[in-house]
Amino acid sequence: MTNVLPTFVTGFAMSAALIMAIGAQNLFVLRQGLKREHVGPIVLFCGIADAILIAAGVGGVGALLGAMPQLTLVLTLGGAAFLAWYGLKAFQRMMTPEAMAVSAQGKLTMGSALGATAAFTFLNPHVYLDTVLLMGAAGSAHAPALRPVFVAGAATASMTWFAALGYGARILIPLFARPVAWKILDAIVGVVMLTIAASLIGRIIL
Repeated sequence: MTNVLPTFVTGFAMSAALIMAIGAQNLFVLRQGLKREHVGPIVLFCGIADAILIAAGVGGVGALLGAMPQLTLVLTLGGAAFLAWYGLKAFQRMMTPEAMAVSAQGKLTMGSALGATAAFTFLNPHVYLDTVLLMGAAGSAHAPALRPVFVAGAATASMTWFAALGYGARILIPLFARPVAWKILDAIVGVVMLTIAASLIGRIIL
């Protein structure tokens, strides 16, 4: 039992280190947080999805995915297409002056918001590298009795991060009352999405 806390902390710290990098999913959660739109369901979805993927990796699914290159190719192509589309939409928003005010931002239905969240989560091959393969390998190195503790620590970090990102975004709302701030955010979103899409395609070609 003396190893329970260190194992939990290890899972928490490793998950936090991987999840805090600026990426497609984080930017989407931030944008929805700024709009105060379906934040709770989106945060819950992201946290639960990470917990499931990490648990699957610790349970051995990572090794199975590594042996299925065709599935990896399909995920990579699908993810690149989705991220490129979303990146172009961000640039389109940036070039539309009347779409800049918070009150004028197009509202998503609950279904559309969760659908987009699912796409950012499951169509990005990087999520499988981070959660299933890397976290899975680290978690499976622990004794079987401690693996659930590792998963719990990692899932706690994930849920804490997404909650902080989604609900903490409202602190920035006064800044985003200025139209130029939305233009800058959409420019960042567009660049990040297209860069990730290009890296995915480059990985296939190379």
